[in-house]
Amino acid sequence: MINMNRAKTIFLDIDGTLVEHSGSIVEQYSCSMCILPGTLDKLSEWDKKGYNIILTTGRREGMRDVTEKQLKDVGIFFDRLIMGIGGGPRVVINDRKLNKLDDTAFAINLTRNEGISKIEI
Repeated sequence: MINMNRAKTIFLDIDGTLVEHSGSIVEQYSCSMCILPGTLDKLSEWDKKGYNIILTTGRREGMRDVTEKQLKDVGIFFDRLIMGIGGGPRVVINDRKLNKLDDTAFAINLTRNEGISKIEI
């Protein structure tokens, strides 16, 4: 039997979505992150619901250690971190469950540095 109440998986970009986008790779390496308002509250809400939180970023894999430290320092937690996905458009392709017409993938686009505090999932 398929459990239709499985936990949601949320993919979140880091820069410009959870933290302020600085625009400079040099600043990404050398500065601490400036967390956007409501980020920790929203992540905590989703965590309490059992959602899987996957962070994505165009930052290079070679920045993993500094990125993980920056995230930890501002209190951002996650289940997985996918790095090096580049700055181009991101497309999610997913199947529908058998005998169901409900979509199983959604996209929400935010204005840069707007944050996630007002998102309802």
